[in-house]
Amino acid sequence: MNTNESAENYLETILMLSKRLPVVRSVDISNELGFKKSSVSVAMKNLREKNHITVSDAGFINLTASGREIAEMIYERHEFLSKWLMSLGVPAETATEDACKIEHVISKESFQAIKDYVKKGL
Repeated sequence: MNTNESAENYLETILMLSKRLPVVRSVDISNELGFKKSSVSVAMKNLREKNHITVSDAGFINLTASGREIAEMIYERHEFLSKWLMSLGVPAETATEDACKIEHVISKESFQAIKDYVKKGL
């Protein structure tokens, strides 16, 4: 499962939007991320070609199984790392920004080790 940070961010955003909205469209992603619609269109084309999303004739975007797997992995890392950093006294805004950076570069092994360590301490 080799995706770049940008693709992971888009997939995570689609997942988060799908929890809030009845349908997800490119314009929703554009508004959420503050990106130009043209940039989002190119990204959606790339994600479609990699079979991470499907786009209906009406323009509704859905995650495929592989897209959902990546999105949920990134979302779990984001949530966990944000909360953990805040519990260490990092201000919420900084913790969230740092979690966004860390979630893409940390290995599965290191993330699991941190999770296990934190759970032991609780």
